[in-house]
Amino acid sequence: MYDLVVIGSGVTGYGAAMYAARLDLSCAVIGDVDGGTITLTDDVANYPGFKQLTGQELANNLKSHAEAYAVHIETGTVTDVFRDEQGFFYVVSDKKTFLAKSILFATGMKERELEVPGHDELRNRGVSYCALCDAPLFKDRVVAVIGGSDSAAKEALLLSKYCSKVYIIYRREKIRPEPINARRIEKESKIEVITETNVTEILGDDRVTAVRLDKPYNGSDTLSLDGIFIAIGGIPHSELAQKLGVNVNEKGEIMIDRSSRTNVEGVFAAGDVVDTEFKQAITGVAEGVHAAYEAYKYVNEHDFVFTC
Repeated sequence: MYDLVVIGSGVTGYGAAMYAARLDLSCAVIGDVDGGTITLTDDVANYPGFKQLTGQELANNLKSHAEAYAVHIETGTVTDVFRDEQGFFYVVSDKKTFLAKSILFATGMKERELEVPGHDELRNRGVSYCALCDAPLFKDRVVAVIGGSDSAAKEALLLSKYCSKVYIIYRREKIRPEPINARRIEKESKIEVITETNVTEILGDDRVTAVRLDKPYNGSDTLSLDGIFIAIGGIPHSELAQKLGVNVNEKGEIMIDRSSRTNVEGVFAAGDVVDTEFKQAITGVAEGVHAAYEAYKYVNEHDFVFTC
């Protein structure tokens, strides 16, 4: 029996678990991606207290902090969550079942796929979702990043260290990175931005050779490329929360209040899976810490009696 089970082993989950343990809650963390998606980020320079480190280093630091307390960390995929008549939660993984008085969803999101012809056939054959993983494979090649967010800008900047040319293709009028990354994009001669344009097809036989655009660029609706990196946002992992009756918005994000509480008593959420607009590692960790405090209050304000 745990006071709190955290579903999700990213920085949000580890931050919440550390704080829960400091509040003397028995706590377990279960997730299938150790460190979460930030481990795919090469350069983190906006987490207070660290001028610069990799996403993997940040995740390791938070995990190590959690492990300094009596936090149980388990690798596994959560397949089901339900609540019994006594109010206890059962978190079912592919390895075991956890019993909890409260739960925190820190499940993040999965990448949104580019749904155009050629994507499925050429995935991992020039179509990638991770510059940190695959950039070295495209040394001195021409690639494109699809998307216009800060994440897309960071992908392009990393790729510019390896590639001879990097296009950013974005459907709106202007890309929207953080100001510091916008300035870096402007200064990097290898990066060229194509706006108000969509990719309608990925071309190639065994490997990516080009993309088809919905409007001509430099007189042609075909752009020759060696690789495509897709950064068009994500889809929140909120299915299990919805199974418990947790409210989500039209995007599928879990709706929380300022204290990381959901509409279901004893259920909390934090990080990329929730409906806060500004999604950063630091905001996710802060939401997780707040959720841990609310779980502490919830557990101590209720009399739990478990009977088999």
